[in-house]
Amino acid sequence: MNIINHYRNKIENILLKEFALEKSDLKNISFEFPKDASLGDLSTNASMVLSGKLKKPSQEIASKIINLIENNPDFENVEIAGKGFININLKKDIWWNLLPIILKEKNNFGDADYGKNEKINLEYVSANPTGPLHVGHTRGAVFGDTLSNILKKVGYNVCKEYYVNDAGEQIDKLAQSVFMRYREACGENIDEIPEGLYPGAYLKSVGEDLRIQFKDSLVEVEKEDWLPIVKEFSIKSMLSVIRDDLNSLGINHDVFTSENKLLNDGYVQEVFNDMYKSDLLYEGETPPPKGVKKSEWTKKKHILFKSKSFGDDEDRVVKKHDGSWTYFMPDIAYHKEKFNRGFNKMINIWGADHSGYISRVTSAVDAVTKSKSTLEVKVCQLVRLIRGGNVLKMSKRSGSFITLRDLVEEVGSDAVRFMMLTRKNDAPLDFDYDLVKEQTKDNPIFYVQYAHARISSIIRKVGDENLFSVDENFVNNTNLRLLSNSHDIELIKIISNFPRIIEQAAIYREPHRVAFYLRDIASSFHSYWNLGNEDNNLKVLNIDNLDETRARLALIMSVKITISEGLRLLGINALEELR
Repeated sequence: MNIINHYRNKIENILLKEFALEKSDLKNISFEFPKDASLGDLSTNASMVLSGKLKKPSQEIASKIINLIENNPDFENVEIAGKGFININLKKDIWWNLLPIILKEKNNFGDADYGKNEKINLEYVSANPTGPLHVGHTRGAVFGDTLSNILKKVGYNVCKEYYVNDAGEQIDKLAQSVFMRYREACGENIDEIPEGLYPGAYLKSVGEDLRIQFKDSLVEVEKEDWLPIVKEFSIKSMLSVIRDDLNSLGINHDVFTSENKLLNDGYVQEVFNDMYKSDLLYEGETPPPKGVKKSEWTKKKHILFKSKSFGDDEDRVVKKHDGSWTYFMPDIAYHKEKFNRGFNKMINIWGADHSGYISRVTSAVDAVTKSKSTLEVKVCQLVRLIRGGNVLKMSKRSGSFITLRDLVEEVGSDAVRFMMLTRKNDAPLDFDYDLVKEQTKDNPIFYVQYAHARISSIIRKVGDENLFSVDENFVNNTNLRLLSNSHDIELIKIISNFPRIIEQAAIYREPHRVAFYLRDIASSFHSYWNLGNEDNNLKVLNIDNLDETRARLALIMSVKITISEGLRLLGINALEELR
């Protein structure tokens, strides 16, 4: 039960009828859980939003709204605050009645039909298959995978996709690099990998595997003959490494789409032809790049896409004067192919270095789908690795970078996934090795998993000491009205916010909201448990008052369910006991 949506709908229906409004008139009205408990359980700015629409003072409208809603049997008190905020206190029965629902729904708690089974194509990672995934890819991988879980939770039909850039110059360089490692494996002395190729030691094993399969039969073969063989072998090897890397984080894509296949099947040419017929392309010249004088610039005729007509800041070359494609044209075709597969909604997760590419691709999607599909791009900013207070230096060019696998093997998948969500995606993130190894409340993943394990331990203790049976009928035999003090009610309120957090994380594509929420609910639980250290009447386990113990156990079991489902969405294990 999403309490915010439940009462929002009730109040909005009253406003629509009473003030003869359209649904669009209510779009800027907020319904929130106030941060200050003294302001009630729910708060809305409805009177201030409608003031301009109805040409009446907000206080007058607030009074009218209160008269309309104050007789709702769920409301204990409704009052005006400030310039016209309406604050609502709910009766305690509402909070008590929530717990049996959660205990029954278990991991279905927070499910919603917001997406109505609409198809979404979610493309993430899509790193060039030229090496293992590094820490920069890791953030986008976790972000995309978690967002997929959240979107499914609220009712979307999500396809998780990886676009394989297996064509172009970088693949030629990969094949040449692997061939040098192959020659090395065949006994040739390779002193240095030439500038521009991939020097990483990770290619030594690929070269060795190539030698095992082909012996030394490729050593004396001409380049035009060995290049396609080594390309295919290298791409398969690197994709296998990438899949293994992702599996170590619990990430599996539904679809891998090959750029090379789109080219070889003629699909890129087909989309190009369709764009010409639709008057989306023209032959023209491009201005000289920045820093190049006009007098030194040789004008050449290219084929350009009219991307300015669709919101871009300039038209973009799709086919060069020599007849070769730019990297942009296969990307256009790829997104058109996704649309042809039935995806009217697409989300791409990109690294910070691709942010300048967003407007041209979104404009292309708009053009080739005739505005029937939308592309949304979320950018993940850089990750800094910190050890001992020092930032670790990395260089992919020199091959000295920290891989996703390195990260997982040192601190574990759970820590990697949680820490990658401790900042909003468009803000830089610091990953502190020392912090994630601490077993303190400063380490958020430990703090959250400790809360879940602690509750699990409490439940086991009830069984071990035969205090009472915790079975399916447990809550039916529990007097939840004994949860009457402010600490009990406040914890229930925090639990009740979970469905709303999930929905907002889905709507705004912000998985970090779930991580933040889990940290908050874990902190609230630990504080709730610690109250008993100072006051016996507030102990969760009190053998002198088993009725209250039953009620509080129902409450913390609801916390456990909420944390467990939140962690599942993040792709993290909910531990029954700490290792």
